[in-house]
Amino acid sequence: MTKKIFFIASLLLFFITACKQEKKVNKTKLQGLVFGTTYHITYLDNVDYQKSIDSLFYIVNKSLSTYIPTSDISKINKGDSTVVIDDLFLEVFQKSKRIYKETDGYFDPTVCNLVNAWGFGYKREKKDLDTLQVNELMKQVGLDKVSLKGRNIQKQFKDACLDFNSIAKGYGIDVVGRFLESKNVTNYLVEIGGEIRAKGKNSRGAYWKVAIDDPNADGTRSVSRFIDLNNQSMASSGNYRKFRVGKNGQKYVHTINPKTGFATESNLLSATVYGEVDCADVDAYATAFMAMGLEKSKEFLNKYPRIKAVLLYADKDGKIAEFSN
Repeated sequence: MTKKIFFIASLLLFFITACKQEKKVNKTKLQGLVFGTTYHITYLDNVDYQKSIDSLFYIVNKSLSTYIPTSDISKINKGDSTVVIDDLFLEVFQKSKRIYKETDGYFDPTVCNLVNAWGFGYKREKKDLDTLQVNELMKQVGLDKVSLKGRNIQKQFKDACLDFNSIAKGYGIDVVGRFLESKNVTNYLVEIGGEIRAKGKNSRGAYWKVAIDDPNADGTRSVSRFIDLNNQSMASSGNYRKFRVGKNGQKYVHTINPKTGFATESNLLSATVYGEVDCADVDAYATAFMAMGLEKSKEFLNKYPRIKAVLLYADKDGKIAEFSN
């Protein structure tokens, strides 16, 4: 009898242990520095893809980084019309063309020279531009003035330059996400500098939960709300941290308005955009919204309901208010 009880107890222990082992999920976490910021990648698989992902970061930089003098985009910006663009550059260029049209030109990578002149680009010039200087640089602005002939970029103005920094980080996330999917990894979260692409669920079987920051200008961090990402990408943009004060005491923000050429704030404090689209797309939309301001952004969201957003702005009393769709 004692042996029988012992056998049953042992069998029960075996089944309990087996069930626990079945519920155990293999999770891999990778982190480091890339694109001038940090990255965190979590996926449900026990294979370490670090070397492959490092290689992907390398080819994205080689194609699209304005901070690398030998990259394809840097050569093109210097006037080399013989550069044969790769598939990555081609996709980003074509996405930019589409989003340029969708946002009525509020997303425009050709503000490159203005971004540099105002002190927020790779040249860090930090000028306090007057209207005449802005108007002169505005002649080069307009993605419709840049075209593709075969695999060569054609510029209407030879000194015009492209800056994909407001879409390339999101695109880099997409490249990593697509790679993981090619390895049959269906549950992952890729985050670079606060931009995110999430697929499937986390190790607890729940959708990936991410935070939206409050627009704190004093450098502190606090959370406005949390969002569950259900096979979605998310990107945020705000001028409350990235700004400088000129010699004249004027505040200049990093979002350059492609319509005016000036580095002045709209009435939006921050824009967090998410949806079942590529991270490159929401990255670009978030930048466009900061230039558009609240009302034009709301009009856009009404026209494109698949895109969701949380827009934080200052109301007439100076208090932080929120719009979401």
